[in-house]
Amino acid sequence: MEIIPVIDIMGGVAVHAKEGRREHYRPLQSVLCSTSEPEAVIRGLLGLHPFKRIYMADLDALMGKGAQNDLTIDLERRFPEVEFWIDRGLPGGGEPPPFPAEANERAVVGSESLSEDSLPILSRLAPNVILSLDFIGDRLLGAAKLLNNPELWPEKVILMSLSHVGSKAGPDLDRLARFSRKYPQRRFTVAGGVRDEQDLKRLKSMGAAGALLASALHAGTIDPRMIEDSEEGVI
Repeated sequence: MEIIPVIDIMGGVAVHAKEGRREHYRPLQSVLCSTSEPEAVIRGLLGLHPFKRIYMADLDALMGKGAQNDLTIDLERRFPEVEFWIDRGLPGGGEPPPFPAEANERAVVGSESLSEDSLPILSRLAPNVILSLDFIGDRLLGAAKLLNNPELWPEKVILMSLSHVGSKAGPDLDRLARFSRKYPQRRFTVAGGVRDEQDLKRLKSMGAAGALLASALHAGTIDPRMIEDSEEGVI
């Protein structure tokens, strides 16, 4: 199971995400770095473990305040060895911007950015993007048709439980179990609520392809050995 760090960027700084309530997010405080400047945060993460991928959410873009493309492209260029999964949404629910600009970027399309009318766009983009199924509680944000039309999904799918993000409530194991039973041919990446080694072991035993983490890394409750044990066998 691959461990993928998460960086949420708002107003040019990394912020601490909690339960999807973006209006309350504050600059990140971390044991890995002394500043919330995104480059320093990435260096702190890579000092902890040589992560192959980092998920980065451009919250300004997702909230319709303008994408931070200069910043995200600069970070991609500064860390060419890292594959960045970047969620900047679909402006107005329409076509995505002409990205990726860099070879080490993979675009994430969150369901919160998708309307029923924009589902054909996802189908067209599917070979090249990652889909995030974004949930608040049991409610899918965005186009509900996504749940019953897995043929629209790309290969990589994230189960994003926003209510669990930064909550210390643990990951949504029930959701992973339901989706794994319903779609046994797929392996899902889980996001939201991972606290410690026990959570990682549970997710790995349930067949998760990966886990997106932020709070536990910055609080120091997940260390390099735990990451290495989780990723054993990952290529």
